[in-house]
Amino acid sequence: MNPWWLILGMLAITFSIRYSLFAWPNLRFPVWLSQALPYVPVSVLTAIVVPGLLMPEGRLALDWDNAYLLAGLVTIAIAALGRHLLATILGGLMVFFVLRGLLGQLPL
Repeated sequence: MNPWWLILGMLAITFSIRYSLFAWPNLRFPVWLSQALPYVPVSVLTAIVVPGLLMPEGRLALDWDNAYLLAGLVTIAIAALGRHLLATILGGLMVFFVLRGLLGQLPL
């Protein structure tokens, strides 16, 4: 299939979903849906990040040499204890690269 047709199709779907909220400004969601919407970003981010932590090379890697998993766990601890976004990002990156260096996984 032509990639341009895929891009145009995704554009049309995304535009129609977002435009619908402007086209019908009086649209109200049910209470149960309004209560569930705040959990969408957390669940989407979890669905993106967890496979990368658990399967960095395409297979399940629950070993001590999985720098992705270990750095992810340390990052979660930093976020839970510190509640500071910049410290979480920088601390997680620092731990990740130190672990990759110690485990001999840095590309040279």
